[in-house]
Amino acid sequence: MFLVCGEALFDVFVTRDRPGGLTLDARPGGSPFNVAFGLARLGQPVEMFTGLSRDPYGAFLRGFMDREGVRTTYALETPKPTTLVTVAVDANGGPTYAFSGTDTADRAVTVDALPALREDVTAIHMGSIATVVEPVATALKALARREAATRLISYDPNVRPTVEPSLDVWRRSLADLVGLVHVVKISREDLDLLYPGMASDQAASRWLAAGTALVVVTDGANGVSAWTRAARVTCPVHPVTIVDTVGAGDSFQAGLLAALADLGCGSAAGVAGMSAPALEAALVFASRAAAVTCSRRGADLPRRADLPAVPAPGVDRP
Repeated sequence: MFLVCGEALFDVFVTRDRPGGLTLDARPGGSPFNVAFGLARLGQPVEMFTGLSRDPYGAFLRGFMDREGVRTTYALETPKPTTLVTVAVDANGGPTYAFSGTDTADRAVTVDALPALREDVTAIHMGSIATVVEPVATALKALARREAATRLISYDPNVRPTVEPSLDVWRRSLADLVGLVHVVKISREDLDLLYPGMASDQAASRWLAAGTALVVVTDGANGVSAWTRAARVTCPVHPVTIVDTVGAGDSFQAGLLAALADLGCGSAAGVAGMSAPALEAALVFASRAAAVTCSRRGADLPRRADLPAVPAPGVDRP
């Protein structure tokens, strides 16, 4: 069982002006939210740990997760409102964002609210906004510290400067977590934003030395590279006709975690001891999952039937 921790919110797209007002299109979102239902679609048992509002948006989020097979027994019900991210596109096609999330439901998680986890929770994933805004950031770090000895923990910074503009805050959060978590997945775009000029292998070496067991760097059309202390693997991007890349990173994350579970490497020791062929198999599956999402409009992550099985380690991929 995976426990995914972090924000579940609504992206509200301003689609066009109309006489007397605006036309809006509200969609459920948030990076951890996407990873949670992505895992469920890939056949993995998953829970979501977040704050869910009693407002209509929160009710929809809970219903969406129920329909997708994401359990919410660890979710905290709160009267605080759901975070809304308003997205508008200017005349040149450039998006602008406005967040209403100062005292909202997903930020209601505190250290005191951390649950005792059932034994069937074997892995925890966290990332993005929830790891830099308080009090939830402190709570999730406390959870990682408490559970790191017994459960696999993964982390994706998924930097969003429109929420927290100080890159130092994001750097401090990453520095705190790389010594606690076992898997770090980061995009080359985020790496460039946080550490301009730093090579991927330099970042991997630094974080492995800090205690992380597996570092994965995705680089768009340039493919993906991964490092453990014993192996390095690089895989090309899976070819696809791109519609858009919304949700691709979250789809890759869900695919990576699902592949680790399918390969029997869903523990800290399992990740640390992965062979190069097993690591390649996991990257291939995750890349295929991301490719399916890129072939669709929006964060429409693949279901298990949309993908071939996780490749057997060492078997040539088609």
